[in-house]
Amino acid sequence: MHKFVVTSLRQGAGKTSMIIGIAKALNRSIGYIKPLGERFLYRKKRLWDYDAALVTNIFGLKENPEEMSIGFHHSKLRYIFDEKTTGEKLHELLDSVGAGKDIFLAECGKDITYGTSVHLDAISVVEQLDAQLIIVTSGDEDTILDDLIYLKKYVRPREYRLKGIIINKVANVTDFCSTRLPQINKYGIDVLGIVPFNKELSYFSLSYLADRLFAKVITAEDNLNRTVKNTFIGAMSVDVALKDPLFREESKIVITSGDRSDMITAAMESNALAVILTNNILPPADLIAQGTRLTIPLLLVSADTYETARQIENMEPLLTKNDSNKITLIEEMVKNHINLETLK
Repeated sequence: MHKFVVTSLRQGAGKTSMIIGIAKALNRSIGYIKPLGERFLYRKKRLWDYDAALVTNIFGLKENPEEMSIGFHHSKLRYIFDEKTTGEKLHELLDSVGAGKDIFLAECGKDITYGTSVHLDAISVVEQLDAQLIIVTSGDEDTILDDLIYLKKYVRPREYRLKGIIINKVANVTDFCSTRLPQINKYGIDVLGIVPFNKELSYFSLSYLADRLFAKVITAEDNLNRTVKNTFIGAMSVDVALKDPLFREESKIVITSGDRSDMITAAMESNALAVILTNNILPPADLIAQGTRLTIPLLLVSADTYETARQIENMEPLLTKNDSNKITLIEEMVKNHINLETLK
C-alpha cells in the first residue's frame, strides 16, 4: 500500500480537489482520513468533516465519515491525547481505513503548520505513518516561488520524505514554466505537476448556495442544480439596475429584500437563475406564483442584503458529491498535468 500525506502551504490551495483527481485518475482502491477535521458538519447528532463526507460519497467508501477524523478542536485533542496516544490513534485509522487498499491518503488541515500543537500537522502525520508527503501550493506566481524556496531553505522537506509539489491554479502555465520553474528546479524541488486555473471550478450550484446560506426554498426546488456565475445586488432602483450590463448577464442571481416587488419582478423577467430574498420577508403571493410558473427559485434568508452579498463573496466553492462535471474536469486536469507514474 502506498501512503501519502497531502498538505498545503496556504489555505485554499485545492488539496481535496487534487486528492479526488489523483484517486480518480489512478483508478485504484483508496483509503482516506482527515485526522484533524476543520470543515465540520453536524448532522443527526453526529459530527464529521465535510471533506471526509465528500470523499466517502464520491468513491463509495464503506467507512463512516465520522470515523475518518480523530477530532476537530485543538482544546479537546490537547486534553485527551498526547503525542504517543495520537500516534496510536493514527495507526488505528490506518489499520481500519487502509486495510486492503492500494493507496492510503491522509489529508491534513488548512496549511502545513495546522495541528502542530496537537501532533497532527503534516510532518508529524508523515513520521507517524511512515508515509510520503505531497504538498499542494497555489497563489500568484511570486507567492508560489517565495513559498517553495522558503520551504526548501528552512523546512528542509527532503528530511520528511517529500514526494513532490503540485502547483495548482496557475493562471498562465506556459509563462510560469519559462520564468519561475527554472528557479524552482535550481533549488532541487521535485514538481509533480503544474495545474492550470480553470474558471469553471470557481463556480457553485444554487443547491450549494442555498445550503451554505441556510436558505428556505420557496419555489422551483427542482432547479437548484443550475450553476451560479454572476451575482447582482439589487439595492438600487429598477431603472438604474436595467442600465447595468451585469443585470443582463446570464447565469446570475439577484440579491434583494423580499419587499422589493419591483426588483424581484425585474429579476425574474431578466431570466435570473434565482432571486435571494433577504431580511426574511416573503414577497406577495402573485410573485411567488410567478416564480413557480417561470421555474425560478426564490430563496429566503434572514440576513440583510449587504450581509448576504458578503457571505456569498466570501463563500469557498467547495466540491459537492453532485458536481459530476467538475469532478470529471478535475480528473482530466490531473491526468494531463500531473506525473501520475511517480505515484504508482
